[in-house]
Amino acid sequence: MAYVVPVILCGGSGTRLWPLSRSGFPKQFLVLSGDSSSQSLFQQAIERIRSVGAADIALGKTLVVTNEDHRFLVLDQLRDLKSIDATLLLEPVGRNTAPALTVAAFCAAQNSNEQDPILVITPADQTIQNQGAFSKALQDCIQAVQSNPQTIAILGIKPTAPETGYGYIQRSGTKDKNNAYVVDRFVEKPDSNTAKTYLASGNYLWNSGMFVLRASTWLSALKEYHSDILLASEKAWQAKTEDGSGGIGFIRPGKPEFEAIPSESIDYAVIEKCPGSQSFPIKMVELDAGWNDLGAWDAVWQVGQRDQDGNITSGDTLITNTKNSLVHSSSRLVSAVGVENLVIVETADAVLIANRNNSQDVKNIVSQLEVQGREEKNLHRKVARPWGWYDSVDEGERFKVKRIQVKPGASLSLQMHHHRAEHWVVVKGTAEITNGDQVITLTENQSTYIPQGQVHRLANPGKEPLEIIEVQSGVYLGEDDIVRFEDSYGRS
Repeated sequence: MAYVVPVILCGGSGTRLWPLSRSGFPKQFLVLSGDSSSQSLFQQAIERIRSVGAADIALGKTLVVTNEDHRFLVLDQLRDLKSIDATLLLEPVGRNTAPALTVAAFCAAQNSNEQDPILVITPADQTIQNQGAFSKALQDCIQAVQSNPQTIAILGIKPTAPETGYGYIQRSGTKDKNNAYVVDRFVEKPDSNTAKTYLASGNYLWNSGMFVLRASTWLSALKEYHSDILLASEKAWQAKTEDGSGGIGFIRPGKPEFEAIPSESIDYAVIEKCPGSQSFPIKMVELDAGWNDLGAWDAVWQVGQRDQDGNITSGDTLITNTKNSLVHSSSRLVSAVGVENLVIVETADAVLIANRNNSQDVKNIVSQLEVQGREEKNLHRKVARPWGWYDSVDEGERFKVKRIQVKPGASLSLQMHHHRAEHWVVVKGTAEITNGDQVITLTENQSTYIPQGQVHRLANPGKEPLEIIEVQSGVYLGEDDIVRFEDSYGRS
């Protein structure tokens, strides 16, 4: 019986899918199918790995490695799934995938009841069209690791085009009883002519970033190839703190210790050094299952359901005489006339228009936003919070208007603002409001005023969502003008 622990790497900012993907709400949490009932990429990754179970495979608790700032996004999306038992490993800062896998290996080994768990590692931002083929390939990887505990197995994607944006895996020989090939070498992203040669040879596959190996094998290989990451990660793990919410555990590695870990990827730190190794033999199982890492808008177009003219539309859109384009509306009518090969993506605060062939270059726009210090890089106009959400409806000199929704039973922190006053109008539900020494209850069409410097809190004591309109006024209206005294979400 193989004891398997799924590890979901849920980092990254997805800059090439801006403006839908922002650093505060990156692409793995998006639903990109155009169907509001569909699952996010992160939810798909969770369900996909959980479905690999078989008579001879026992699945342990899922480990999700994500950024501290995204913990409530992860928590909300996990709660939408059925019967998910998970632990969230919360990184205080990004340190690439090698440290992320290392703390996951420590956690899996600690929780495995003296077994040496097999880790199945996958990014949270990929799509697979053929679940059956994926499960079979992953089971072959698990069997390869079962046959030789030191083996590292990787899923190689059968290439469909001479892509220059992926790394490649060169295989050799014939596949063994577990349908696994020997890996000769890993190759960086090639130029176009080299990629065409690889495709024609039939011996090169795309590197999927999905691995299967034992926790002890990863730690041993890291000790041999990059011991500084192992030692620093171990210090961060030893300094961890633990808590939980709704049956889902949070583990936070020590912050200063984690910040000191060298930043490196799984591939560079270990995997690319393994071909030819006697200590850590590396095998590859071929995957032909409609895989895509959705690295840019053109990839979203490629995997989507296109109409007879090659178009994909979502939201409130009208098009005519338009071909081979992706048109997405988030908040208003978007129309396209007489265009071809375009990506048009509208959100409440930004619009992107790009040639599909240049969609990789969207990251350059994000870089300009960062240089200019613009908030459109980080957050949408509508921002998710653990207690609900807020939508910045309008703003001008010395004022800002927000629409705020609070979940039933939830509350904002007990807080104060140095530079602004606030006017609150209840438009739906019941509000319990702490305003200085007073605690009052307001219902629809009632309002109150929060003076500058006043300690206050907004809570929803009811069973239905609470919505208010908030009008801020003052000399400074930034989100960082908040002093928290009490908070249900660990932010005080």
